[in-house]
This record gives sequence, C-alpha cells and structure tokens, in this order.
Amino acid sequence: MVKYKEFAIVFEEVPDKITLAINITNCQNNCEGCHSPELRQDIGHELNELELESLISQNEGINCVCFMGEGKDKDGLLSLARYVKKQHPELSVALYSGRTEEAFETDKKKFGKIFNFIKIGKYDKEKGPLNKETTNQRLYSIIGGKEWVDITEKFWPKKI
Repeated sequence: MVKYKEFAIVFEEVPDKITLAINITNCQNNCEGCHSPELRQDIGHELNELELESLISQNEGINCVCFMGEGKDKDGLLSLARYVKKQHPELSVALYSGRTEEAFETDKKKFGKIFNFIKIGKYDKEKGPLNKETTNQRLYSIIGGKEWVDITEKFWPKKI
C-alpha cells in the first residue's frame, strides 16, 4: 500500500511545471540530514486511485504530479503513476527517488516508460540539494520513454 502524509502545489520541484507534490511515506533511504525524516515512518493516508483523482481534481491548474519518494510499495506506486498517465495525459508525471544511480539502474527502463521526470540520488548534506552545483543528485527529463536528459543545471543560479 502506498501512503502519503501531505501534498502541496509547488513551482520549484520540476522546472517549468506547476506541480502537485505528494509526500510519500515509508521512505527506505535514511539520508543523513533529510529535511523530512518523518517520511521514514509508516504514517499517513492510503494513496489509491480514488484519493489521487480527488487530489488532482481539487488542484486545477497543475500540469505535473510528482511522487516525492517511493515508499515500500514500488508496484503500487507504478500503478498510480500509470493511472495518472492514462486518465490525465495532459499531466507530466515525476518521481523523486532517493536511490543512488546504481541502485536505480535495474528499474531505469521500467520507470522511464512511465515517468516524464525522475530525480535520482540520496541527499548528501556535504554536496547539497539540486540547486547547488556540487550536488550528487540529478533530475532527468525522460524523452520518449528512452532518452534520459540530465536537466539538473536548470536548478542552478544563472551566471550573468
């Protein structure tokens, strides 16, 4: 079962998108310095198709749904992402995974067919978040389900 604690409409998680960001609980990553350590717990509400549809319909104007974390139920999460793609083809679908590139490699092909954007990388407080050029995390735009384009630099301050 996929659970979530809360959601928000955000403008910075996925570049150029008005995003419904859903905080998934049961995080398995245990990143030191995590900004939301409570998401490691088995808390929150069940996120099923009915609940997801309610969140989408209550937030008119969004053009992206982002699952902020994977939780413990990978198949359930993929099913929800497929639901968004099928029922709302006008919306982009994103995932913030805290897994490393190596740990994500086995799922890359399967996830790439479903998601338009995927962030990979455990948070490393010494390297900083996506908006630091030193970050170890990467945000990919997935084109045609196959081509992974690193767009992390879109988060970095513009040099004039």
